[in-house]
Amino acid sequence: MEQKTLISSRRKKWRVDRITWFDYFNVISAALLSFTFIIPFLIVIGSSLLGYEESVSRGSIYVLFPQSPDFICYKILLGHGSAVYRGYLITILRLVIGTTLNLLFTGTMAYGLSKRSLPGKGILTTIVFFTMLFSGGLIPSFLLYQLLGISNTFWVMILPVLINPWWMFIMRNFFREIPDSIEESALIDGASPLRIFFSIIVPLSAASFATIGMFYAVMHWNSWFDAAIHITNPKLQPVQVLMRNVVLTATSTDLNNEIMAGIAKKPPSNALKSAMIVVSTLPILVVYPFIQKYFVKGMVVGSIKG
Repeated sequence: MEQKTLISSRRKKWRVDRITWFDYFNVISAALLSFTFIIPFLIVIGSSLLGYEESVSRGSIYVLFPQSPDFICYKILLGHGSAVYRGYLITILRLVIGTTLNLLFTGTMAYGLSKRSLPGKGILTTIVFFTMLFSGGLIPSFLLYQLLGISNTFWVMILPVLINPWWMFIMRNFFREIPDSIEESALIDGASPLRIFFSIIVPLSAASFATIGMFYAVMHWNSWFDAAIHITNPKLQPVQVLMRNVVLTATSTDLNNEIMAGIAKKPPSNALKSAMIVVSTLPILVVYPFIQKYFVKGMVVGSIKG
């Protein structure tokens, strides 16, 4: 009996040791994998601090640790009169105005389609679902925007993406989980449908609005193709288009003419590219850890319960 107890205790101890070493292995593997993800970004930061002399002496375009950090690229990008500030202003305006209108139109449409008594609900749902599978294409959209008069304007980045069908369906399913008795009691008290939506439905659906709002905000922050295609006015282009132009052309002429005029030795083109990438992506990298939980929550918000 004592021998069986001893063997059993040894097995339990071996299992505990095995689990402990397995946990250590997971932590070390995750740390090494995360480090490999961080290295490219650190190389971009180090390359953005590469000066002209060091670039010539080392003969390299990308470095992890520059010997003599030079902030001339950031001086060009963030100096007085730089086009980066105008690009950031357009991006922030697009994010704030676009996300607000997205939530307003997506929420009202999802609320209407969530009502089983809505006349023609099946036809409307089919039309919305059809847009998820098919689109007019680039050339018909370009001609349509010109016909509507929104081409080469700020609204060409807002109006065509007012409602995302998939996120609208997610919000509609969330509204269906709200008991009808709450709205019926409000109707008896004399509340109008708009009053019910903004005073009752929206507060009860705060998690859904926060999640979908984060999706829309990230979409607006990352979008650049629509502005690059439909906007030719440099004063209306967001910072993402500006970053694309710098990365492709490697020129700083349009960024800050005042500072570039006083620089004898122009910074390396790859250092300017790297600095532009850092300036454009750093804000979202700082904000992302605080909004990551909403992306996880978005996997279950509005899901169909079995």
